[in-house]
Amino acid sequence: MKYPLKLVFLACISTIGTSYSYAQQVDSTLYFTIKELQENVKREFAPDQRTKIVAIQHADVAHNQYILETTEKDAKFVLEQKAKALTANIQVQLLPDTSVQGKTAGVIRLSVANMRTFPNNAAELTSQVLLGTQVDLLQKKSGEYRVRTPDGYIAWVPTSSIAAMDAAEIEDWKQAEKVIYTTEFGKSYSQPDEKSLRVSDLVYGDILRLTGQKGAFYEIVYPDGRKGYIKKSESLTLKKWLDTRNPTADNVIASAKTMLGLPYLWGGTSVKGVDCSGFTKTSFFMNGFVIPRDASQQVLAGEKIDILDHEGHFDPDKALRNLKPADLLFFAAGKNSNPNARVTHVALYMGNGRFIHAAGLVRINSMLKDAADYDDFQTRTVVAARRYLGAKDPAVQKIAESKYYIKK
Repeated sequence: MKYPLKLVFLACISTIGTSYSYAQQVDSTLYFTIKELQENVKREFAPDQRTKIVAIQHADVAHNQYILETTEKDAKFVLEQKAKALTANIQVQLLPDTSVQGKTAGVIRLSVANMRTFPNNAAELTSQVLLGTQVDLLQKKSGEYRVRTPDGYIAWVPTSSIAAMDAAEIEDWKQAEKVIYTTEFGKSYSQPDEKSLRVSDLVYGDILRLTGQKGAFYEIVYPDGRKGYIKKSESLTLKKWLDTRNPTADNVIASAKTMLGLPYLWGGTSVKGVDCSGFTKTSFFMNGFVIPRDASQQVLAGEKIDILDHEGHFDPDKALRNLKPADLLFFAAGKNSNPNARVTHVALYMGNGRFIHAAGLVRINSMLKDAADYDDFQTRTVVAARRYLGAKDPAVQKIAESKYYIKK
């Protein structure tokens, strides 16, 4: 591709997360060379920008100064080596950077924290993360942290949603005994009394520090130091909860059914609202697993199940023979039977041709044309299936073995 030697820019452009400063009548050839370098290294070391970063953080073309950022040490090395051949002032920053001021870990302090594509409340909701979850702090900007969650997902969360911690503080949090909230919705109290003031709302999966017991209540402390009480009948110690996780197909499906009727929420991964992959993610979380965030990531994990004919079309008879309850079904938009089509939807198979999924709301449908609840096969096409239960795949991680939840 050829680039013009001169470009005229009439304004200074600023984007969130990346900034560019241009002067009139400047040579842009070098900028495009650096951009091409960044894209090439990104393709090699960070092909999925949701989990890894190689980006131009700042480009001042007029003064020939550039800042690149990455989460990958190997990418940093390659960028620095190739940058030596370019006549520009190029810095390569490894995330986390100095903006987090040494506090490279944090713990979510709200019942559900929203994650967005950019550090702006108007930006797209891309995911959520629950109270008590440890996250990596990569960058701080505009009153928000860029974080990485236990499933590797990277996005922006308001600083008000996170208790930032240094190495000693996060180690103290890890060592502390925990309690997990196991009721769909509820709250904590300021006193061991249901008539006392609320400290906060709570949802299934929220984790708090356990400091004592008073009657029918656990005494708890939030990551930010707030104190409160939760009912024992609505929670378990984290150890007991993990010990009682028995990830059978029946249990995964039972967990999924508890969310029937929940509204669809783009980016939702909690019982306050779920999108299709947030629903399957939550179903497995309730059974002690952390799985990839998005449907297009979930389809890359687990054991492949053969449900297509020799031409790559969905074969209902083969699917009925090969699928097992708790397998994941992946769909492409429209009547595109290409098995390499872009995955846009995921459902949890229940058996006998039925599946449960989040589409408008969490509901049960069938792949069998003569079934009363046959639906979504008119507008979508199944292109793949995966089995997580029993699969030996690091992308399907037991919570009991995750450094983000358990002290190592």
